[in-house]
Amino acid sequence: MNFGTLPSGRQVEQVELASGRLRADVLTYGAVIRRLEVDGVNVVLGLDTIDDYLTRSRYFGAVVGRYGNRIAHARFTLDGTEYRLPANNGPNCLHGGTEGFDSRVWTIAAQSDASVTLTLTSPDGDQGFPGTLTASVTYTLDGDALRIDYAAESDAPTVVNLTNHSYFNLKGEGDVLDHVIRMDAAHYLPVDDDKIPTGEPAPVKGTPFDFTEPHAVGERYDGGYDHCFVLDGGGIEVKGGGLTMEVTTTEPGVQFYAGGMLDGVQTPYGPFAGLCLETQHFPDAPNQPQFPSTVLRPGERRTSTTTYRFI
Repeated sequence: MNFGTLPSGRQVEQVELASGRLRADVLTYGAVIRRLEVDGVNVVLGLDTIDDYLTRSRYFGAVVGRYGNRIAHARFTLDGTEYRLPANNGPNCLHGGTEGFDSRVWTIAAQSDASVTLTLTSPDGDQGFPGTLTASVTYTLDGDALRIDYAAESDAPTVVNLTNHSYFNLKGEGDVLDHVIRMDAAHYLPVDDDKIPTGEPAPVKGTPFDFTEPHAVGERYDGGYDHCFVLDGGGIEVKGGGLTMEVTTTEPGVQFYAGGMLDGVQTPYGPFAGLCLETQHFPDAPNQPQFPSTVLRPGERRTSTTTYRFI
């Protein structure tokens, strides 16, 4: 169905998916998950109109790229060549730049009652990134689970880090400070004042970042959760409103953001209205060779899968 029309005249479509206890609305704009209902309760933050997504969104439900999260000083060097990117987050490049994948219209490549595949081609030089990149994301509902499959290929060496930026609220309304999180992550990435990782992962033990045992989001909150956690091969469990969400991923990390910068003015939602669990490679990996590589070369296909299961 038609969700709205962009100023360019291009139409945005909404795809409706359903399976078992779940139903979802997905937009071609930004590959956004606009609604995700579990037993009739919407557990993600979404907006009502395309104008809202153009003016009031904080990446709600979108696929961000080419590079999710931050690249320091909006530049990186690959194979001896420096590439400069838009600085849209202080001195850094955030979520792919000023016109990232969240603000593009994706193409529906395949569709069924419970699944949709969206594709996007990003030309060489797009937002400063090298190589023509072809990306796809497939959303599949299966009974009590949402699975997201990502894939990317490039005709020249580049970097890529795709993730979904949904804000979850398992109660459907109110804040998420009472949501209880357990995370299989013994280390996290400390950051500087610009939220760039300072180097090696640090142990979570003895810090407010220790979610190896269950803790409420607001229990030890001392200024904000917006950090990447190093996953140890297990998953993440979130409990709220009588619902449990289990997150598993093939990615090495997850950016946990508690939604503290939502203000209720520039967006329809106030602080802590939803939390993000952005499964991904590490922030600033193109500038930090000790991190798992995000380099994608011709002939390679970068894939990853993240599943959100509701109990």
